Amino acid sequence: MYRTLDDIFKTIKTDGQKKKLVVAAAQDDHVLDAVFRAYDRGVVEPVLVGNTEEIEKIASREGYDLSGISIVHEADPVTAAVTSVKMIHDGEGDILMKGMVDSSSFLRPILSRKFNLRQSDTLSHVGIIELPHYHKVFALTDGALNIAPDLDMKIAIVKNAVFLMRKLGIEMPKVAALGAFELVHQKMQATMDAALLSKMAQREQIRNCVIEGPMSFDNAVYKQSAEYKGLDNEVGGDADILLSPNIEAANVLYKSIVYFAGANPACVILGASVPAVLTSRTDSEDVKLNSIMLAASVDFDK
Repeated sequence: MYRTLDDIFKTIKTDGQKKKLVVAAAQDDHVLDAVFRAYDRGVVEPVLVGNTEEIEKIASREGYDLSGISIVHEADPVTAAVTSVKMIHDGEGDILMKGMVDSSSFLRPILSRKFNLRQSDTLSHVGIIELPHYHKVFALTDGALNIAPDLDMKIAIVKNAVFLMRKLGIEMPKVAALGAFELVHQKMQATMDAALLSKMAQREQIRNCVIEGPMSFDNAVYKQSAEYKGLDNEVGGDADILLSPNIEAANVLYKSIVYFAGANPACVILGASVPAVLTSRTDSEDVKLNSIMLAASVDFDK
């Protein structure tokens, strides 16, 4: 169990070969700040794909040392995204990161059959969250990619999050399939899906995790609330993964705990052969750095 993100980051081996971080359309001030902070920590070896002139301007203004840094000139952001994904396909990178390119253009080549990076039925966004008043870090999914996932997509989203948590050493993560309350209601699809996911995990149709649902948010993260409602299960008050019923719920929850509760997040896209860092333009440099560090913590080769 990890209490903080730094507890995870301490597991990164910096005495061997660094992870190669390929940044698509790297001419972005905030992205380069995070990239060079990770580079200075000895965690990654950056490969900057983008407008060389703009990258050099930012580096000169901010005092980044580009000596020894690989720069691949691609002035067009969309072409830079394709070039970056091709480099991953060709084995020239371990982590992919979005720079000054829109998300759809960044994701399109990842999903393309031409490059064959997709390894899951669904790409999904996973945020690993450190909160001052929760006893461990937890995962929240999916607040950025999948708008209104059906049951099949939720199964894939759960599997992606479980994959990440197991890579971080949590062998049997506890998943709370969130809903408005704990009862199954035929007119509330989220509760129906959550109940099915829970039963599928019990019957090992979804492996390597415990799933309970539907569960309201308070019962998933607050033990006394779960006990008060008589929820006798191991997930209540101790969830490792919060599965949101839709993108709105996860997005609002994510931003609420960041801006109102001082959460410290790190976010990655999973479902491809390598982790991808896709952060919001409004995310701080610290969140971007955390996300790079999280991606570097995951050994996809094992």
